[in-house]
Amino acid sequence: MIKVDPKVKNVIEWIICIIVAVILALLFRHFIGTPTLVQQTSMQTTLMQGDRLILNRWVTTVNGKLKRGDIITFEAPSEKNRTLANVDLNNPVAIYDYNPTNWWEKFNYYFLERNKISFIKRIIGLPGEHVEIKDDKVYINGEVLNEDYLPSGVKTGSLGGLYTNLVVPEGYLFVLGDNRGGSTDSRAFGCIPINKVESKVLFRFWPLNKFGKVN
Repeated sequence: MIKVDPKVKNVIEWIICIIVAVILALLFRHFIGTPTLVQQTSMQTTLMQGDRLILNRWVTTVNGKLKRGDIITFEAPSEKNRTLANVDLNNPVAIYDYNPTNWWEKFNYYFLERNKISFIKRIIGLPGEHVEIKDDKVYINGEVLNEDYLPSGVKTGSLGGLYTNLVVPEGYLFVLGDNRGGSTDSRAFGCIPINKVESKVLFRFWPLNKFGKVN
């Protein structure tokens, strides 16, 4: 029987504990929830740069229940602004060109999310719905969308985007930033695949005077 030096055994036990803790932390971050820092201006004034949020991953990894008005994060499309030269208006979907091929690339990109860019926007159009932007408003199936989460007087224009009159394909979402005059969103890149959604914003924990659920 091999005797192990108590000091070596203690080191091994600590290494195992650290590895297990890291694995559990990564699993929790990927499947349950994670904090994040708002770095974009596209959701002003609902979310400001520097706001710190808790994201709900459970909604996308397990139960998949997303609804209109939810604020979500998702993988940014490869092409942020489509042009007439490379757009198919009969298929109004965002382009995702990056497809990791081996397990390490997939793990690094999708699980660790290294070198991955994410956007934060609000769900506006659901699969099968007709979305139209006209008269500075959003119409869903011909009816003006009530957006009481926006400050009074906010206008929704095309912002030069090509996707302003479309039917959202099955398996996709039409998203907009609350900063309608300064957001690159589905007007510019098209509808995003539901399977590219990463999380739903659960609540804001910083600054403290805005602590609570985000609407």
